[in-house]
Amino acid sequence: MGHAAGKDVYGKLGRKLDNLTMRAPRNETFHSILRELYSAEEADFAAKLPYTLSTADRIAKSTGCDGAKVRRLLDGLCSKGLVMDLWIRGEFHYMLSPIVVGIFEFTMMRTGPDLDVKTWARLFHAYMQDDASLYAANCNNGERVSIIRTLPHEEMMHPTDYSEIMDYEKAASLIHASDRFAIGLCSCRHTMLHAGKKTCDVPLEKCSVFGYAAEFMIRRGLAREVSKTEMLENLARSRETGLVLNADNVRKNITFLCHCCGCCCHALLGISKFGYPNAIVTSTFLAESDGDLCTGCGKCARACPISAIEMHRIENPKTERKRKPEMDTGICLGCGVCALSCETGALKLVKRGKRVIHPETTFERVILQCLERGTLQNQLFDNPQSTTQKFMRVFVGAFLRLSPVKKALMSDTLRSSFLGSMKKGAASRGKGWMAEM
Repeated sequence: MGHAAGKDVYGKLGRKLDNLTMRAPRNETFHSILRELYSAEEADFAAKLPYTLSTADRIAKSTGCDGAKVRRLLDGLCSKGLVMDLWIRGEFHYMLSPIVVGIFEFTMMRTGPDLDVKTWARLFHAYMQDDASLYAANCNNGERVSIIRTLPHEEMMHPTDYSEIMDYEKAASLIHASDRFAIGLCSCRHTMLHAGKKTCDVPLEKCSVFGYAAEFMIRRGLAREVSKTEMLENLARSRETGLVLNADNVRKNITFLCHCCGCCCHALLGISKFGYPNAIVTSTFLAESDGDLCTGCGKCARACPISAIEMHRIENPKTERKRKPEMDTGICLGCGVCALSCETGALKLVKRGKRVIHPETTFERVILQCLERGTLQNQLFDNPQSTTQKFMRVFVGAFLRLSPVKKALMSDTLRSSFLGSMKKGAASRGKGWMAEM
């Protein structure tokens, strides 16, 4: 009976996690991850938590647990990164970590003795790289709102297009705009290292975190606090190494900056290995080659982290150049890594025909992301213990999953007014501050 009850607890937690901001397909590997990371008591408690940021008092009321038990369980889960505790408006607010960005990253960023990192790495690698279900669940229906977006290496911009780049698209500007910084282990490279799959020599400690997210990770020992100078030096080394810069897919209050290589990054592998170009939102720019300057050396094709460039033979060449690069504009990230490798300056980043629109805040990203993935009802009616809210989740969820409804709310015509209504709704429930995050 105990084993069956335990299995049911992890099953409930798996269903809960699959209904957060990122879908988490449930299979045996996923449940093995849950059994590794959560005790049965923690799993039972986590499955009862509200879907959105909540105070300890609200959690105590919704879960039916006394205050001392709530604080003990929350502290244990937060220390493992399985729950996030953010200091907002003079008190801590707690939220269950989704699979990404959350459980995977925070688990593989942990350091210290007595951590079974190799087992965790093996399980996460099996879940995220031996099976395409995670990508399919989040990218298979033309979803446009990913959790991350690519930043261009602004030095590689074509001079005529440089004025088009916004501050939120410049990595250095993101650093200068923040007031607290942390750097931690790259969860992707750490996983690949312990899974025996890491082939690059990029250092593990590269992941950059800003603002309130940095405060959480420093306090919980998931990253170390650094100065603005060290943050900028880390950025400079990534440029020299030719790494892709990927940031939080918002324009305000950016929380992280990833320094990604094509061989380890799970998001980049989602494109190059599994064929989901929408795993990452592109920058507003594209790589373009100047035929007069290009020598056909092929360094750009070798440098591209997602193999978006192929070298093609030139028929009857009129110069010594025998090959030319062809860009797959359907998957090009606009990162500029290829241009970093171009010694002649033939490759530059130019403005796309249509500017890529990024959500303004995390609130907007979460709303749009959940709408696309069929989980928005859980953000609206977030108490899993309420019978009334359960009914509303089922009713509203069925309505929002209708294809015409989803397309209309995501359209250029209605998206802005829809997000405005969501902000007003949050304010009416006393959570207007969430819309500013």
